[in-house]
Amino acid sequence: MNASDLSVKRPARQRRSLLLAGMLALGLFSGCTTTSLLLGAAGVATDSSVPWAIVKHVHGKLTEGDPTPCVLLNSVQRALNERCGEFVAGSLKTEDIQRSGLSICPLTVAARDPRFWPVLPELLAKGAQPERCTRSPLVALAIAHPCPAFETASPEQLRALAWLAEADARAIDHDVVRLLSCPSARLAGLDQVLDKWQAQGDLPTGTLGFSPLSALHPEHLDTPLARALEAQGHTAQAALGAYAGALPSGFELALRSSHWRALDWWLARAPQLANRVPPAQGNQLPWLPLARVLAPNFLERPDTQTEMVEYLMARGASPWQRLPAEPGRTVVHLAMEMRSPLLPLLDPPPAPRSTVVADSADSAARAR
Repeated sequence: MNASDLSVKRPARQRRSLLLAGMLALGLFSGCTTTSLLLGAAGVATDSSVPWAIVKHVHGKLTEGDPTPCVLLNSVQRALNERCGEFVAGSLKTEDIQRSGLSICPLTVAARDPRFWPVLPELLAKGAQPERCTRSPLVALAIAHPCPAFETASPEQLRALAWLAEADARAIDHDVVRLLSCPSARLAGLDQVLDKWQAQGDLPTGTLGFSPLSALHPEHLDTPLARALEAQGHTAQAALGAYAGALPSGFELALRSSHWRALDWWLARAPQLANRVPPAQGNQLPWLPLARVLAPNFLERPDTQTEMVEYLMARGASPWQRLPAEPGRTVVHLAMEMRSPLLPLLDPPPAPRSTVVADSADSAARAR
């Protein structure tokens, strides 16, 4: 009797055990996690004579480090997992919403990523509550996407986002005000939430941890809302106070984006900003707009750098202002070290002597 005859006559249970052992060895030493191998394991596992603990052990070793298959995820996990395909409306189970198994609140995951906005309406309709999230889902969205493409959202999704703003008091936040006043939000009508907050007294003076005027997007300064906030007592001067949010202040954003109309608005109310901006927090130093705009990567539109330098200097910015962090150096020194092509604007060469003499003669003639 040869070896092949012996293998045929082995008991079926022993052959299956050897097969499982071989698969386990293959998974351990070759790292193989191919679909065919997993299907083979599943096929063997259907035989009740194979201990389930062995099958689970083999499957765990073969798939160690792999993402959990979508079929093993609950309805919320599948809906908020991009690799599991497009969300199917009506697929969420209420019990999965209450116990999602996610490390982050489902509403936060759905709100902060526009790809998951289709899931938001059903989450809310089936009992998801923002109070169960550690922070406002809209704050998470504002930090991740300061001005997402709201125009791509359906009316139902926009209503869900607006509801999150109106139902969760924590959404009254600097970064959310910026979010809801950005151009895309205005086109989608979400800026109406801000009007409602103001009308309801949700943006009072003196008690908020931020200034609504500083929070507004530069495009939203010349609006009835901004004028209503000023009439209510909010001021540009008060907007220069402490702020610890994730986004830049309104003046800094206007400067970065070369938003001339917004810069005019700020400097008409706080002209000192052209020369020096107070720190946002007590442990920080003030900063000089003229020094900032000299940096190659500060302005979103580098082609406006020359115009911006001229604009600031025309409104009182001094190129000989000392740098807050280095009092021994000035903006001109910084421009020299950077070899900025704008140095002649900051420190123009002296006029030729003939021009000086001519100017003096003209002055004397006018005096006579």
